[in-house]
Amino acid sequence: MSSDSVYKVIEIVGTSSDSWEAATRLAVETASATLRDLRVAEVVKQDVTVKDGTVDRFRVRLLISFKYEH
Repeated sequence: MSSDSVYKVIEIVGTSSDSWEAATRLAVETASATLRDLRVAEVVKQDVTVKDGTVDRFRVRLLISFKYEH
């Protein structure tokens, strides 16, 4: 068996009213419901939305890779 592989990378955004960690967890868990063989999730950007002068939502942009099946 060969260990050579090909992976596809997609960008997703998770949000949470609690934290960046919760937003990341939600994004990965949601993606894993429809994508098989997730390998790596890389946080590429974190930001927040502001409402009435306070933090409303934490947002995390992720690059997620999974094994490409052909």
